[in-house]
Amino acid sequence: MRVFELKLALLLVLAFFCARRRVEAGAECSKGCDLALASYYLWKGANLTFISKVFDTTIKDILSFNPQITNKDIILAGTRINVPFSCNCIQNKFLGHSFSYKVKSGNTYKRIAELIYANLTTLDWLKSSNAYDENHTPDVSSSVNVIVNCSCGSKSVSKDYGLFLTYPLRPGENLSSIANEFELSSELLQSYNPTLDSISGSGLAFVPVKDQSGNYPPLKTSTGISSRAIAGISIGGVAGALFLAFCVYAGVYRRKKVVEASFLPEASEDHYIQHGNSLGPAIALVKNSESAALVAAPRVTGITVDKSVEFSYEELAKATNDFSMANKIGQGGFGAVFYAELRGEKAAIKKMDMQASKEFLAELKVLTHVHHLNLVRLIGYCVEGSLFLVYEYIENGNLNQHLRGSGKDTLTWSARMQIALDSARGLEYIHEHTVPVYIHRDIKPANILIDKNFRAKVADFGLAKLTEVGSASVHTRLVGTFGYMPPEYAQYGEVSPKIDVYAFGVVLYELISAMEAVVKTNETITESTGLVALFEEVLRQPDPREDLQRLVDPRLGDDYPIDSVRKMARLARACTQENPQLRPSMRAIVVALMTLSSSTEDWDIGSFYENQGLDSLMSGR
Repeated sequence: MRVFELKLALLLVLAFFCARRRVEAGAECSKGCDLALASYYLWKGANLTFISKVFDTTIKDILSFNPQITNKDIILAGTRINVPFSCNCIQNKFLGHSFSYKVKSGNTYKRIAELIYANLTTLDWLKSSNAYDENHTPDVSSSVNVIVNCSCGSKSVSKDYGLFLTYPLRPGENLSSIANEFELSSELLQSYNPTLDSISGSGLAFVPVKDQSGNYPPLKTSTGISSRAIAGISIGGVAGALFLAFCVYAGVYRRKKVVEASFLPEASEDHYIQHGNSLGPAIALVKNSESAALVAAPRVTGITVDKSVEFSYEELAKATNDFSMANKIGQGGFGAVFYAELRGEKAAIKKMDMQASKEFLAELKVLTHVHHLNLVRLIGYCVEGSLFLVYEYIENGNLNQHLRGSGKDTLTWSARMQIALDSARGLEYIHEHTVPVYIHRDIKPANILIDKNFRAKVADFGLAKLTEVGSASVHTRLVGTFGYMPPEYAQYGEVSPKIDVYAFGVVLYELISAMEAVVKTNETITESTGLVALFEEVLRQPDPREDLQRLVDPRLGDDYPIDSVRKMARLARACTQENPQLRPSMRAIVVALMTLSSSTEDWDIGSFYENQGLDSLMSGR
C-alpha cells in the first residue's frame, strides 16, 4: 500500500501542475474548511441510511441541512438533498474529500460514480485514484477512494459567502437555471465557476448556500482560495490519460441518459446491481427503511406531467367525516373508496392498507405521469397510517353497475358503443404512446368509470406493469380477475399488451349481453362457463343472428341494430383469440370501433383489416 499511496500522491501532484499550466499562479490551497455540502440526486432506492453510510455522516446531520424533509422515513426521489462533509486541501493542490467506499458484489467504477455517489465523482477520478485498472472490477469488500471536489469560497469574488454546495448538473440544467433556483445572480455563479459553460449546461458547479440558521455564513479568509484556484480544480482538456480525471472533472462531465429499467419496490444498492441502472425517476417516494415505498414512471414524450398533491391525513379525514359509511361509495380488492370535497373539487379517496403498498405504488407511478382524457385523473396521495390515493370524482359510477342493475339506468346501444371506444382509446394510449408502455392487467367493467356525459375512463392501475417497447412477453406472478385472463397468462404467466386486449374482448361481450365474464349454466348445480366460450359457440354458426339476439341484454328490448351487435361480437372474438399473436392491437381496435360507429354498411372483421391495411396492427407489429 505504501507504493500505491506514493503513486497516488505523485499523480495528484502531477495533476495539479497539469491544471496549473493553464491558469495563472495562485491555484494552490493552504487549507480547507470544516464544512461543505454535496447535492445528492436521489435515485430509485436511495434512502438516508444508505447515503449516510457512503458519506460517513449521520442521518441527523443530513436532516439539519434539509428542512424540507418532514419525515425521515419518506423522502422524494428524483429530487436532491444536501449532504454535509468536510472540504480538505488535498496534497496542498486542490480542495476535495476522499471517501472510502467498501465495494459490494457487482460494483464497477461506473456504478460507483454514477449511482452510489450520484455523479459527484467521475469514472476517471476513480480510475486515477485507485489501483484497479479500467477493465477490472474492484474486489468485493475491498475499499476504493472516492474523491468529491468542493469549494470554501474565494476572497477575490466575495467575502460574503463561505459555505458552498457541490452541484452536479443534470440534463437541462445550467448556471442560469441554478441561479434562479437558489435566488442568486448568474454573474455571481459565473465568477465562482469561471470554466463552466453557462449555456451548455454540463459540468460541476459550486453554489453559495445558506447554513442551518438560514443565513449565508461569511468567508473565513484563512480558508478561502482564489477564483484561479477554483479554475484549477475545474479546468479540462489536458492531455494524458493518467491526469484526465483531474483536469476535465467539471468541463467534460458526462452523464448517462436516465432510463427506468424496471419497477421493483426494493430500495438498495443490491437492487441496482441486480436490475441495472434505474437512475432518475421523475418523482417518487422512497422509504428510509428496507424498501422503496414509491417510484414513478420516467417522463414520456408529449405528456404534461403534473406533480400530485400530497395531502395530510387530517385533511382527508375532515373531508370524509372521518371516513364515515355515509361517505363510502365503493369497495375494491385493495381498499374502500370514499366521496370527498377537497380544495373546491369533488374527489374520490381510496383508502388502502399498508400491505397493498405494491398496488399503491404501481397506481401512483402510472397516474402521476400518464395523463389522458380516457384515464382517470389522480389528484394526490397521502401516506399516514394507511395509504390513500385521491382521484377525480366520476359521477356515474362504473360500467359494472350499469350493466348489472344497481339502480342505474339502462345504457343505450349508442352509449355502449361510445364506452367501448373511450375505453379502447385509454388502453391504446398506455400501450402505444408511453415509453416504456404499460399493461393494465385488470381490465373489467368495474374498472371502467362512467362520467355524467356517459363517457368512459379506465381506472384502477394497481396491477399495472411496465414493459419496454418491442420487448418480448415476460413471465410474472398471476394477478387479475378470473374470466378475463387469456390462456397464455393463466397457464404460463406470460405478460404482454395482448392480455389487456383479451380482457377488453370480454368487456365487449359484456356490453352486448350484460352477463358476467363467468356465466352460471345451471342454477341448482354449480356449473358455469366462460362468456367467451358462450359467444364463440354462437359465432361459429353460418348465420348467428338468431342465437346472437338471445345473448343481447334483454333490457335493450328491440332498441339496437343487430348488425352493429354482430360486428362488435366479431371484434370481441378477434380480441379473445387463443393465440395472442392473432389478436389485434389496441390501435387497430380503436380504428375498428370508430369505423363500426360510423358505418351503416355490412362489415366483416376479417375483410375490414384487409381493406384498411391493418393486418400488421392485428398482431401489434
